[in-house]
Amino acid sequence: MLRYFMRSRHHLEGHSGRRTGLLRAAVLGANDGIVSTASLIVGVAAASTTRDPVVIAAVAGMVSGAISMAAGEYVSVSSQADAEQADLERERLELEKDVESERRELASIYVRRGLQPELARQVAEQLMEKDALHAHARDELGHSEITAAQPVHAAVISAVSFAIGAALPLAGVLVSTRQTVIPIVAASCLFALACTGALAARAGGASMLKGSARVTFWGIFAMAATAAVGSLFGGVF
Repeated sequence: MLRYFMRSRHHLEGHSGRRTGLLRAAVLGANDGIVSTASLIVGVAAASTTRDPVVIAAVAGMVSGAISMAAGEYVSVSSQADAEQADLERERLELEKDVESERRELASIYVRRGLQPELARQVAEQLMEKDALHAHARDELGHSEITAAQPVHAAVISAVSFAIGAALPLAGVLVSTRQTVIPIVAASCLFALACTGALAARAGGASMLKGSARVTFWGIFAMAATAAVGSLFGGVF
């Protein structure tokens, strides 16, 4: 479907909409890498009396998590791309069947946006003369170059960002002793989560404090939960 969205040579304002999708994938991947790997480490460390199982769990969590993130993001965004393509195909058939009705429909959209009926009709006619499907995809369906689904890009970014995020708690394990692994991993990962939450919020134009607080809260909750599980089952087994 990307062939319908030709890149403009004109300057585009630096709003956050263009980067929202990829930013979401990167932030989600990094935060998930930090939270899930750190939680796994804390849970295993709470249940284990030696350091080796903790290292193995950290490496396995990083590898499996990166693959899982890539697969999940690819499937999710591919489903979005399939839905967009199906919408375009239906619109193409409608244009072939009754182009005049589609022209009136496009004009009515511009009227609702504030144009006078005669001007709206002229705009619809001129846009459809150039590329009718493109005009309807953008203004009727809401598809655009900015919002177009990119499954491969999202999958790669999610996997790489997850691995980068997971590398932090893994590094914490490698530089700590069995006795200090939980506090070192927990403290370093909460600090990293606060930073990534703040940076993501700033890039998206939101409150840095709010972005930092929400990811830090869930990081604390996840690590506390897995620590409790590890302590419980460590005593049982």
